[in-house]
Amino acid sequence: MIGISKNDRSNRTRINENIRCSNLRLIDENSTQLGVKNIREALDLAKERGLDLVEIAAQADPPVCRIMDYGKYRYEQSKKEKLAKKKQHFIKVKEIKMTPRIDIHDFEIKARKALEFLEEGNKVKVTIRFRGREMLHKEFGKQVIDNLIKAVEEHGALESGAKMAGRQMSAVISPKSTPK
Repeated sequence: MIGISKNDRSNRTRINENIRCSNLRLIDENSTQLGVKNIREALDLAKERGLDLVEIAAQADPPVCRIMDYGKYRYEQSKKEKLAKKKQHFIKVKEIKMTPRIDIHDFEIKARKALEFLEEGNKVKVTIRFRGREMLHKEFGKQVIDNLIKAVEEHGALESGAKMAGRQMSAVISPKSTPK
């Protein structure tokens, strides 16, 4: 039998004497429903078996409680949470900065880097920075973005088109498939 700790209070799982209802639906350790019981009967039954009374569904009417080993239950829950967290993939936005007068070789390097980011499952934000009189020829920046989209079209698709913000033009390319 386990007492409640600070971690369990934040988790809101009530066990044993901390269960606040008078009648509850009881399930034993073998998943057999024992019906609606008084809290005293349920606690006595759990103590008799050397296990804990754990509130599983507090919002049900009457609340559902189960006779089980609470330490084992907490361990299994933490394993499930770790496994779910491990399977998550967070999509990051990687940025590639260029100018409208970028050299061909430099462009190819940036395109390869963008492909790498997309293959990893990340989004790519392409930013073209205009300096001085380059602002008069925004079409050159748009052309650079279009060329990059063509270079990575088998791994990525345009998510948001080229937009001007001050002296920068940017577009976002998202991956077509999930990462390997």
